[in-house]
Amino acid sequence: MIERAYLQGEQSGLQVWTQDEAGPYQAVPYPGASWQPQGEPTRYPHEYVRGGTAKLLTLLHPKEGAKRLPVTASRRRGIGEVRAKAVRNSTNTVLHPWLKEELAAILTGLPEPQILLSAEGNRALWESWQEGLSVRITLGEQLPPLRMLLVLDNLAGHKTPGLVLWMFEHGVMPLYTPLGGSWLNMAESVQRILARRALEGQHPKDAQQVIEWLEATVRGWNREPTPFEWGGRRKARRERAHRRRHAVGGSGARTQRPIQQRKTAVEKWHAA
Repeated sequence: MIERAYLQGEQSGLQVWTQDEAGPYQAVPYPGASWQPQGEPTRYPHEYVRGGTAKLLTLLHPKEGAKRLPVTASRRRGIGEVRAKAVRNSTNTVLHPWLKEELAAILTGLPEPQILLSAEGNRALWESWQEGLSVRITLGEQLPPLRMLLVLDNLAGHKTPGLVLWMFEHGVMPLYTPLGGSWLNMAESVQRILARRALEGQHPKDAQQVIEWLEATVRGWNREPTPFEWGGRRKARRERAHRRRHAVGGSGARTQRPIQQRKTAVEKWHAA
């Protein structure tokens, strides 16, 4: 279902965003390369001082489906855009207001749906994004036009009635990754990149400095956003290689060329 959202969501007229929280990031020295003169390596203090921690609230808009856009068009349309905020903690009282504010701003900038479905067709569209789930979210009786798919982790705080109802009222369908399936959330990848760029080889003095560096890195990312594709060319190469192989009965094993079957004694007798 989540793979279908990445590949088909934008092509069907729906915005696809992913959400996650990263951290905590401590105010301690981080290993990595730094711009130091040769022969004068960075020296870190030997004392372990707790300078506080910070977290990163993240929304990512990956590349749409299988379409390929030039870089300039990708930037103009927000493909690869990151909306993030570094905070001291990510409790519901902090996460939910920020998430609602960002989602509302994104939805405000979207064009109105060009095709208006009937009430039955609109409900069928909402329900199609719950197919295959063992536990489904109860949809409201009155549903607005579906405008966005939001991929997020399967945390209790993401399923509070107030947040879920707010998303339904604004045309947002939450798609929760299964337990042990956080790799389905593309925001995980961009958070790792942002944290590495902001903190590797650095020694923040306190949590406020971590917050400032993370948010500065996000601003730098958005000046040259990188669209994320689901699977990308590597997946296509794997699929082509898979098709070039020949199945062997009994398991998932495959060979690069078909195995010639040996003729039985009876077949040889008939051939003679």
